[in-house]
Amino acid sequence: MTTDAQHTATIWLSKGAFDKLTAELEDKKGPQRTKIVAEISAARDEGDLKENGGYHAAREAQGRLEGEIQQLEAVLRNAETTEPGDDGVVGVGKIVTFKFDGDDDDEAEDRLIASIEMKDFAGGLEISSAQSPIGAALLGASAGDTVSYEGPNGRTLKVEVLKVVPFED
Repeated sequence: MTTDAQHTATIWLSKGAFDKLTAELEDKKGPQRTKIVAEISAARDEGDLKENGGYHAAREAQGRLEGEIQQLEAVLRNAETTEPGDDGVVGVGKIVTFKFDGDDDDEAEDRLIASIEMKDFAGGLEISSAQSPIGAALLGASAGDTVSYEGPNGRTLKVEVLKVVPFED
């Protein structure tokens, strides 16, 4: 029998992103949770809970916070950290500069190969998952390589890799 945990994909994070998410989780489980519990307690002391807007608002905030805590715990539980080397090969944690076959040199794109959980740490870079069609095609490529992948419309797209550097957050 397989479980959901066995189907959970590994989430690749840089060490910096992992540390930031860990600190965020600690803050939510500590000071933020304590503050909401105090707000619920204070609102409860006001009396009739049926018509106590402050109480209901605090309970809703508590529900949101607990959901965020569960989400962060799941990300960190499935996370593997990587510190990409500067070997010039596309992999998780690398920024790839590329252009689509037939585009002018002016139309180069920079994309971070990572997990969507890194969106807050990507500094505005577009992210492609290593499991996405373009991400999977780029894995293992180096500057000067041309790779192909099937686009969403079923057409084969070609991408020329121009540069590969490690992401530093």
